[in-house]
Formats: sequence, structure tokens, C-alpha cells
Amino acid sequence: MAEKTKKPVSGATKAKKSSAKADTSAKGAAEPILLPEGYRPSEDEEFMNPMQLAYFRQKLEIWRAELLNEASETITDLSQENLHRPDQMDRAQIESNAAIDLRTRDRERKLLQKIEAALRRIEDGSYGYCVETDEPINLRRLEARPIASLSLHAQERHERMERIHRDD
Repeated sequence: MAEKTKKPVSGATKAKKSSAKADTSAKGAAEPILLPEGYRPSEDEEFMNPMQLAYFRQKLEIWRAELLNEASETITDLSQENLHRPDQMDRAQIESNAAIDLRTRDRERKLLQKIEAALRRIEDGSYGYCVETDEPINLRRLEARPIASLSLHAQERHERMERIHRDD
């Protein structure tokens, strides 16, 4: 009978140990790297080292939070708009502004998808490298456009091909 009680305990102990390993590995992966104040990636460092990845992750997450905040403000504003104004010009202006806001939010929705894709590339280790050529994307380009997935040369080729095919 003592053996029966030992089996569940040892099984529980094994489960605890394996979950403790999972927690340790999850904590190791989730521990944020503290960036020094005013840190900027430089060409002198190893490309896409943990500091650079943390910098770009932080930059993308802040950008995503700003866009989501603006979207929720737009929803609040649109739901509070009073379209029952006596003046038709006022109503037309409100509707025009709402259409512009919605068009802007749609563009930002597409941008959010690109930000999410960039964050996934950081997680899988492919961030900072061109998806077509696998060459490193210049740090200045990533600084200006952190969602960039193409090197400058690949982007130029892509845009040339778009112009050629768009004219058809």
C-alpha cells in the first residue's frame, strides 16, 4: 500500500519539477533586458544583439500601444458624436471628419499588422534581416522604419517591380 502512495507523489513531484523547469525557461525568455537611458543601436555592436532586439521590441510595443490608444479614442469620439444637429452643414462636416478618421484607423490597422509581424520576427530571431535576401537591414533604416522587412536594395527592386506592373 505504501507503494501506491509513493507513485502519485513521485508523479506529482515529476510534474512539479517539469513545471519548475518550464517556469525557469519561461522566466529566462521573458525577463526584459533593461536598456540604458538614451540607448541607440550602433554599427559598432554585434548586429541584432539582445540589447538591439530589446530596443526595437520596446520601440514597436510603444508604437503599437499608441495606435491602439488612438483607435479606442476614435471609437469613443464616434460613438459620442451627435448627428441630430439642425444645421446640415454641421452634420456634413461631422460625417466628413468621421470618414477621414475611419480611413486613418484602417491604415493604422494595417500598420498594426506589420508591427505584430515585426514583433514575431523578433521572437523567431529573423528580425533585422531581409526576408528576400537574408542580408542585414541597415540599422538607420530600422530606426526610421522598425517594421521594415526588406533591405534598402530589395525594397527598391520591389518598388520598381510595382511601378512596372501597375502601369500594365
